[in-house]
Amino acid sequence: MLVALLVALAVAAGCVQLGIWQWHRATERAAAAARVAEADAASSGPVGLGTLVAPQAPMPGDDVGRAVWVTGTFDDDAQLLVAGRALDGAVGYLVLTPLRVTDDGTGGASWAGLSGAPVLPVVRGWVASPDDAPGLAAPHGEVRVTGWVQAGESVSGEVAPANPGGPPLTHDIATSALVNDWGGPIWDGYLVLTASDPAQVDAASGGPALVPRPQVEGGSGLNLQSLFYALEWTIFAVFALAFYVRLARDEVRSERAVLAAGAAGGPRPRRRGDDPGIAGLPG
Repeated sequence: MLVALLVALAVAAGCVQLGIWQWHRATERAAAAARVAEADAASSGPVGLGTLVAPQAPMPGDDVGRAVWVTGTFDDDAQLLVAGRALDGAVGYLVLTPLRVTDDGTGGASWAGLSGAPVLPVVRGWVASPDDAPGLAAPHGEVRVTGWVQAGESVSGEVAPANPGGPPLTHDIATSALVNDWGGPIWDGYLVLTASDPAQVDAASGGPALVPRPQVEGGSGLNLQSLFYALEWTIFAVFALAFYVRLARDEVRSERAVLAAGAAGGPRPRRRGDDPGIAGLPG
């Protein structure tokens, strides 16, 4: 019974730990959204990207979604279209343009030990068709852009179709692949544009439509699937303890029956583990 107790406690403890892990997963979306909101409120506006993360450094998860600014020059010749992206229920293309950064809020200190000025992928907006892209030129000269910083995507391996006469197509905003075409150093993330100075052509005049602020994947509320998993693990923990309690009660009842039979001088009831003999004969 002591061994059974230890096993039941170990199983219950394991289930509780798994339940706590699933609970954290269920609430991490809301927690991430709250951290971003608190950071934005504390900063009183966009902050220099370099003050959050340096080029080629891993993008901190707590900084994803922060409002930032950078200054640089767009490279129209290296512009790409990211296929298969939806806006307001329509599937189209993101206009992805490299920004050759001249200032990220650190005066160049963030890339002082690197090979040169860094590149930042900038999502300048969304278009419905690749035919719209040849006329979607970025502002010329030095420009200050603000937007929401996002972590880079992984390479899907899917081959994008050709786009004769227009910018090349891609399926991912993967800095590990973009650095091969744009050169480095490069940020391990990208910027979703909200404004630029000088301003680019707006959607009403034929420019790309600005993309809304990215949300934490799956929304900012509770992850119901993880919440149900947490409840399931809690039930399993209770079941493990209840199983031991039932086992212990049965054992106590058996012992009491043996003691009562001995005190009355009657035949001793069989106990757990007694040998019943062979083919029903007395043991």
